[in-house]
Amino acid sequence: MSLSKPIVALEMPGSEEPLNDSQKRYLEVCDEKLGFVPNVLQAYAWNATKFDGFTRMYNDLMLGPSGLTKLEREMIAVVVSCANSCYYCLTAHGAAVRKMSDNPKLGEQMVMNYRTAELTPKLRAALDFAYNLTINPVEIDEPDRQTLRDAGWVDREIWDIAAVASFFNMSNRMSAATDKQPNDEYHSMAR
Repeated sequence: MSLSKPIVALEMPGSEEPLNDSQKRYLEVCDEKLGFVPNVLQAYAWNATKFDGFTRMYNDLMLGPSGLTKLEREMIAVVVSCANSCYYCLTAHGAAVRKMSDNPKLGEQMVMNYRTAELTPKLRAALDFAYNLTINPVEIDEPDRQTLRDAGWVDREIWDIAAVASFFNMSNRMSAATDKQPNDEYHSMAR
């Protein structure tokens, strides 16, 4: 495997499970497409099972079939990460919003305060739901889901909004727990 930077696996005594060839190829493709391997993937590279679980869930939620666009999913990731003050995800997914939207201003608005961005009422409802699910999950109930329906989302899409928000809440907490820092390359992307 020839990566621009070597993969530095976490030292996890007694828990190491080397990546298989397919997983190593996954990292090579990331390096080829991005020019680097995201630190989040390196953080999971110490254990093939955990790496597989993380990448499968991420790929399904962020790239798989959905009524949500890839940009909408990235925006949900940023809103959740903003609510959690997750430096890693704000940097990485803020860069993705800038790139996908071809709008650096939108990327910055999303990172700082999504409410300042010009959004459709439908998208605003989804982002408000993701934010509320993050900061006050115990208060989410049927009127919140109905607000999404009234804005034009169907139940399958509401599931996807909730799943993306939930995944990034988990990812934000792992980033905080492990002091995961964003790759330097994210800071200059799509500016």
